[in-house]
Amino acid sequence: MGVEHRPIAPSSTPRIVSLVPSITELLCELGLAPWLVGRTGFCVHPADIVHNIPKIGGTKDVNIAKIRKLAPTHLIVNIDENEKSSVDALAQFVPHVIVTHPLTPRDNLALFRLIGGIFRVEPAAEALCAAFEQEYAALRETPKESPQTMLYCIWKDPWMTVSRDTYIANMMAEIGWQCWNAPGTTARYPSFEWSDALVQSIDGVLLSSEPYRFTEAHVDAMEKQIGKPVQLLDGEMMSWYGSRAIAGLRYLRALGGS
Repeated sequence: MGVEHRPIAPSSTPRIVSLVPSITELLCELGLAPWLVGRTGFCVHPADIVHNIPKIGGTKDVNIAKIRKLAPTHLIVNIDENEKSSVDALAQFVPHVIVTHPLTPRDNLALFRLIGGIFRVEPAAEALCAAFEQEYAALRETPKESPQTMLYCIWKDPWMTVSRDTYIANMMAEIGWQCWNAPGTTARYPSFEWSDALVQSIDGVLLSSEPYRFTEAHVDAMEKQIGKPVQLLDGEMMSWYGSRAIAGLRYLRALGGS
């Protein structure tokens, strides 16, 4: 967003509200949980820490009045996760709004250093960067299978997928899966209709465990319906950036070797 964020004063005690589940987890990993005063109901990791942090609504329907009462000094949001209108309203009284938008796995390195630099926990951030680089190097050394076009489903009724410029699509690309792109739309998370032409254009389907809770029952039903391989994936491992992305790289490596 072109906003320069300066480190907090050494003696200050920031009050952070996070509207991004994966970044709430990252903040806890960096040792910043004591400064977290608000989180969404979807911020569920790490469970033993976040259950003591007040909920302020969902990622799309935050309670602005409740956040105002918490008097945060810093608000952390994400372009895909949060509504711009809500963020604009919150920016009227929150001094520091940190907007995030990782699009590729390696964008996590900048994210770690951004949060680490603002809140003066650079050593912890660099430790995460080192762990990420180690897992990423191992992933790059994993032999890739021949490229495949996969339809990644995040919702049904209506059916929805992801576009090729999303974090999920770029995670898929690391193991040679090209994301099927919905024609005729520039939406980042477009809806689509099933058709014979669509099925013929893909090598398989990936059903995510979130935000829609697809299960193995959906996998079995769909395989019978379309006659193509269908696989259930851990949505958190595929879509959560931040500290969970390190485990996400290990998850990808296992997928690539399966």
